[in-house]
Amino acid sequence: MPILTDASDPSEWIEPDDVPRLVVAFGMASTEIGSFELEPHHHAKGQVLLVQHGALSCEVEGGLWIVPPRSAIWIPGGMRHAIKASGPMEGYGAFIATTAEVGLPRGCCTVSVTPLLRELLIRAANLPALYEKSGANTRLMSVLLDEIAAAQVEELHLPMPTDIRLRAMVEEMMAAPAKRGTLKGWAKRGGLSERTLVRLISRETGMSFGRWRQQLSVVLAVQWLAAGASIQQVAADLGYESAPSFVTMFRKALGAAPGRYMAERHPSRTGERGGTTTQQAQR
Repeated sequence: MPILTDASDPSEWIEPDDVPRLVVAFGMASTEIGSFELEPHHHAKGQVLLVQHGALSCEVEGGLWIVPPRSAIWIPGGMRHAIKASGPMEGYGAFIATTAEVGLPRGCCTVSVTPLLRELLIRAANLPALYEKSGANTRLMSVLLDEIAAAQVEELHLPMPTDIRLRAMVEEMMAAPAKRGTLKGWAKRGGLSERTLVRLISRETGMSFGRWRQQLSVVLAVQWLAAGASIQQVAADLGYESAPSFVTMFRKALGAAPGRYMAERHPSRTGERGGTTTQQAQR
């Protein structure tokens, strides 16, 4: 399948649902400085999308997923979704027919990408769309499916409420996350009692108000860090009084400090800069 770039000829684009293959792989590259968006749409086939450089956000009914470098998102077939990318990016992906019985996730999720899975996607993306169904190519696709099914799910999901009062509140929070406020203050803004707000957010997201707001901070932080923002800037933009308090929250949520978390997704950067000190990696 052709690698999609900023300069791709639309006549070269292929509708993956029309390709009679179990797996249809592709690559994409964008050098645009601004962001690009794909309006809500869906495919009959499931889709896995690996971000090699840059970052994506994907909104599906009921949730928002952030995809940093060296991670991927799995979107089941038939699920309506919208995708947004900020700045230059490179990625690889595959559309997978629903007849593939390899234990793929039933719901949308973000997964970590092993070096093997990454190389399989890159190799598959350089095959013709109508590759031969037998031989090495078939074995390649079989291993690719096994690796996708075995990928570890990452906690980069933000449940999104559908209640119009909560949705308006969420949009305000995402537009100005530094204005943290209190439960009482947010309830008053939404014209709700504190008890009603707590009940609604729990019913629609499965989280407490505090836990949901922390997860919002996590997904925004990953998105901004992947786009090149500094830890100090992200902490300030999220309304934290200090960078260390933000780092502590991030480490508890994702198991690693922001600097180390992002360094693991940009291994070439440490080489280009002559290595990373222990102090830098912990930031």
